[in-house]
Amino acid sequence: MDAKDILGLPKISLPIPQEKKSRPQKDSQRKPDGISREVYALTGGVAPLMPSIDVNQLKKRQQPENEKITWEWLSFTNSARKDDLKLYHWVRVVNGTPPSGDYSFAKYNKSVDVIKYTDEEYEKHLTDDSWTKEETDQLFDLCERFDLRFVVVADRFPSSRSVEELKNRYYSVSRAILIARAPSPADVSGHPLVKEPYNISQEIDRKRALSMVLSQTKQQERKDAEILSEAKKIMESRMAAKAAQDAELAVTSNTSPEGMEKTTAPVETASPSNVQATSGVAPLMSMADNAASAAASLRMLRVYLRTYALDQMVQAASSSAGLRTIKRVEQFLQELKVNLKPKVPTKAVCAEHLELRKEILTLLNLQKLLQNKEEGSSYREGSYTETPDTPKDRSFIPDSVSFGAISTERVGKRDQKRKGPGREAPSSPAQSNKRPRKLKATDS
Repeated sequence: MDAKDILGLPKISLPIPQEKKSRPQKDSQRKPDGISREVYALTGGVAPLMPSIDVNQLKKRQQPENEKITWEWLSFTNSARKDDLKLYHWVRVVNGTPPSGDYSFAKYNKSVDVIKYTDEEYEKHLTDDSWTKEETDQLFDLCERFDLRFVVVADRFPSSRSVEELKNRYYSVSRAILIARAPSPADVSGHPLVKEPYNISQEIDRKRALSMVLSQTKQQERKDAEILSEAKKIMESRMAAKAAQDAELAVTSNTSPEGMEKTTAPVETASPSNVQATSGVAPLMSMADNAASAAASLRMLRVYLRTYALDQMVQAASSSAGLRTIKRVEQFLQELKVNLKPKVPTKAVCAEHLELRKEILTLLNLQKLLQNKEEGSSYREGSYTETPDTPKDRSFIPDSVSFGAISTERVGKRDQKRKGPGREAPSSPAQSNKRPRKLKATDS
């Protein structure tokens, strides 16, 4: 008997409470020293951007026990001022004795030492038609007063003088006085005013060019940039051409004068043997040209691997040769037990490898040239020998002698067609030698 039975309520089984999943406990991070609890709570344990320093870990300045420090409002004077003005500031006083000495910031008051001259020196060394002594005195007084700030001096100068004219007068007078007072000119040769004199024309040109640059529009700046880029391209192309020319000169200087005479001699004659000789020498010259162009392209890269340079030079050296010649070169290297690519590609090894390849190519070209020359000589000897089947009294008449792409037989047929009816065309030797055609049944 329970409260539900008394009230007449239906009995409903209560749901079984499910077990709560246990969450993994977070590792409790200890608050580092030197950080307040509020700041650490705001950061959420994330490392701060700036390193936090524990104040307790800093070294404290050891203060003597008998030292008493106070701050007092005291007056002071500045040696940089000429009016003896007294000002006040807070001063750290130790044991009741205020600090002595000059004002701490008086050392930053720097002034220019302007050269002074006498009336005798002016009359002897400093006279100028465009400047009077009164103007020169005023100029030097203002330069000393305003510490050589010539823009301010030009603004305060009584007469209308430009900044460049004031500079030129001041530096020329100072230079003349230094040279006049020195025992010898060599003693003041290292002085800046003597070593690098002021150039008024250069200064005027510099300011004019600067004003032109500052007053340019965006369109003019764009044009100037295009001109500079074109000039840069021209300079790079000239450097590449000069490098290629230097490489060609280096290649031609390595060849002997006898070899150059042999290569230039066949041009003078036009015999078949000379034509074959020039065809054999042409690959050698093209090899040198290709090597020079490859060297120039590598100089433009400035930074490259030596193995890449070796591959480029090998390709340039064998570009004029065919695939069969390249295979014969590789076969020749294998017969000599030389690797196709050096295992240790140092500068000396790569140079020797390229030299060996060039010598092999030269040898193969010379062998080919010799073979062509022998075949030509044997052909000429065989053409002069008489064949036994040919009679001596019969002249050889070819069937057709071609001129370009048109033969004489075709020319004869064309002339026969052009002639009118009733005119007999002379029979050509080729038609007279032909056998008569057999008659067919349809012809009768």
